[in-house]
Amino acid sequence: MTGAGAREAVEDQVFAALANATRREVLRLLRDGGPQPVQALADHFDMRRPSLSEHLKVLRDAGLVSEQRSGRQRIYRLEAAPLAEVQDWLHPYERFWRERLKGLGELLDRMPDDGAT
Repeated sequence: MTGAGAREAVEDQVFAALANATRREVLRLLRDGGPQPVQALADHFDMRRPSLSEHLKVLRDAGLVSEQRSGRQRIYRLEAAPLAEVQDWLHPYERFWRERLKGLGELLDRMPDDGAT
Protein backbone atom coordinates (compact mmCIF):
# COMPACT_ATOMS: atom_id res chain seq x y z
CA MET A 1 0.00 0.00 0.00
CA THR A 2 1.41 3.41 -0.92
CA GLY A 3 0.48 7.07 -0.68
CA ALA A 4 -3.05 7.93 0.33
CA GLY A 5 -4.04 4.29 0.92
CA ALA A 6 -1.26 3.76 3.43
CA ARG A 7 -2.09 7.02 5.21
CA GLU A 8 -5.76 6.04 5.42
CA ALA A 9 -4.83 2.63 6.84
CA VAL A 10 -2.77 4.32 9.57
CA GLU A 11 -5.61 6.75 10.30
CA ASP A 12 -8.01 3.80 10.55
CA GLN A 13 -5.70 2.16 13.10
CA VAL A 14 -5.55 5.35 15.15
CA PHE A 15 -9.33 5.82 15.14
CA ALA A 16 -9.84 2.12 16.01
CA ALA A 17 -7.38 2.45 18.89
CA LEU A 18 -9.14 5.58 20.18
CA ALA A 19 -12.56 3.91 19.96
CA ASN A 20 -11.90 1.95 23.17
CA ALA A 21 -12.29 3.62 26.58
CA THR A 22 -9.50 1.56 28.18
CA ARG A 23 -7.04 2.63 25.51
CA ARG A 24 -8.06 6.28 25.85
CA GLU A 25 -7.49 5.99 29.60
CA VAL A 26 -4.02 4.49 29.01
CA LEU A 27 -3.19 7.48 26.81
CA ARG A 28 -4.45 9.85 29.52
CA LEU A 29 -2.33 8.11 32.15
CA LEU A 30 0.75 8.40 29.96
CA ARG A 31 -0.03 12.03 29.13
CA ASP A 32 -0.49 12.99 32.77
CA GLY A 33 2.10 10.71 34.38
CA GLY A 34 4.77 10.42 31.72
CA PRO A 35 6.42 7.14 30.71
CA GLN A 36 5.35 4.21 32.88
CA PRO A 37 6.01 0.49 33.22
CA VAL A 38 3.23 -1.94 32.33
CA GLN A 39 2.56 -2.80 35.97
CA ALA A 40 2.00 0.84 36.94
CA LEU A 41 -0.52 1.14 34.12
CA ALA A 42 -2.14 -2.20 35.01
CA ASP A 43 -2.69 -1.04 38.58
CA HIS A 44 -5.29 1.43 37.27
CA PHE A 45 -7.48 -1.24 35.69
CA ASP A 46 -9.58 -4.16 36.88
CA MET A 47 -8.27 -6.60 34.27
CA ARG A 48 -5.56 -9.16 33.92
CA ARG A 49 -2.20 -7.96 32.69
CA PRO A 50 -2.40 -9.96 29.40
CA SER A 51 -5.62 -8.10 28.57
CA LEU A 52 -3.91 -4.76 29.15
CA SER A 53 -0.99 -5.95 27.05
CA GLU A 54 -3.41 -6.49 24.16
CA HIS A 55 -4.61 -2.90 24.51
CA LEU A 56 -1.01 -1.69 24.58
CA LYS A 57 -0.28 -3.67 21.42
CA VAL A 58 -3.16 -1.95 19.61
CA LEU A 59 -1.86 1.44 20.77
CA ARG A 60 1.69 0.53 19.73
CA ASP A 61 0.55 -0.71 16.29
CA ALA A 62 -1.29 2.61 15.80
CA GLY A 63 1.86 4.53 16.71
CA LEU A 64 0.23 6.09 19.78
CA VAL A 65 2.70 4.61 22.29
CA SER A 66 6.25 3.38 22.13
CA GLU A 67 7.81 0.66 24.21
CA GLN A 68 11.29 0.61 25.69
CA ARG A 69 12.76 -2.25 27.65
CA SER A 70 14.56 -1.44 30.86
CA GLY A 71 15.81 -4.65 32.41
CA ARG A 72 12.79 -6.89 32.81
CA GLN A 73 10.33 -3.99 32.59
CA ARG A 74 8.66 -2.54 29.54
CA ILE A 75 8.25 1.21 29.78
CA TYR A 76 5.50 2.81 27.68
CA ARG A 77 5.58 6.39 26.44
CA LEU A 78 2.89 8.46 24.74
CA GLU A 79 3.58 9.29 21.09
CA ALA A 80 1.32 12.23 20.29
CA ALA A 81 2.09 12.72 16.57
CA PRO A 82 -0.82 10.51 15.36
CA LEU A 83 -3.16 12.56 17.55
CA ALA A 84 -2.12 15.70 15.65
CA GLU A 85 -3.19 13.95 12.46
CA VAL A 86 -6.58 13.19 14.03
CA GLN A 87 -6.86 16.84 15.04
CA ASP A 88 -6.05 17.87 11.46
CA TRP A 89 -8.81 15.58 10.23
CA LEU A 90 -11.31 16.97 12.77
CA HIS A 91 -10.45 20.64 12.19
CA PRO A 92 -12.86 21.21 9.26
CA TYR A 93 -15.70 19.81 11.39
CA GLU A 94 -14.75 22.10 14.26
CA ARG A 95 -14.79 25.07 11.87
CA PHE A 96 -18.19 23.92 10.53
CA TRP A 97 -19.72 23.83 14.02
CA ARG A 98 -18.09 27.10 15.08
CA GLU A 99 -19.69 28.83 12.04
CA ARG A 100 -23.06 27.22 12.79
CA LEU A 101 -22.95 28.35 16.43
CA LYS A 102 -21.92 31.84 15.38
CA GLY A 103 -24.95 31.96 13.09
CA LEU A 104 -27.17 30.75 15.92
CA GLY A 105 -25.73 33.42 18.22
CA GLU A 106 -26.43 36.12 15.63
CA LEU A 107 -30.01 34.87 15.23
CA LEU A 108 -30.55 34.90 19.00
CA ASP A 109 -29.13 38.43 19.23
CA ARG A 110 -31.74 39.61 16.67
CA MET A 111 -34.65 38.00 18.51
CA PRO A 112 -36.59 40.12 20.99
CA ASP A 113 -36.20 39.32 24.69
CA ASP A 114 -39.08 37.50 26.41
CA GLY A 115 -39.73 40.52 28.65
CA ALA A 116 -40.05 42.96 25.72
CA THR A 117 -43.47 44.54 25.20
